[in-house]
Amino acid sequence: MGKIFLLLLIVVPALEIGVLVLSGNTIGIIPTILLIIATGILGAALAKKEGLNAIRTAQMQSAQGQMPSGVLLDGICILVGGVVLLTPGFITDALGFFLLFPQTRAIFKGFLQRMFERSIRSGNVVFYRGRKF
Repeated sequence: MGKIFLLLLIVVPALEIGVLVLSGNTIGIIPTILLIIATGILGAALAKKEGLNAIRTAQMQSAQGQMPSGVLLDGICILVGGVVLLTPGFITDALGFFLLFPQTRAIFKGFLQRMFERSIRSGNVVFYRGRKF
């Protein structure tokens, strides 16, 4: 997992630079910069809206005595989506919007859930329960 993360830290910025240069040559420097700023502002607003919806849903489920596990995965996706939307670039913006829209977020949530389940089964994740006094 660490090697994949390191590879992403090298490959994604290189691809972003290439796309930004291509965009600057195609539509111009000023429109490219304005587009990056616009997606950042739009993404921040969408992340706030979706995040508040997730918090409200988690509060309602908790009040009804339910475990808000699906909403917690939504929250993780929204957080990651919001962060990558704030980084300049079109590839990260596409990923960020993918994670913020509920319809496409469901795909990533399923992947996250399978990853967590695999980690728990393999013993990589251990739950600790404190002692009762």
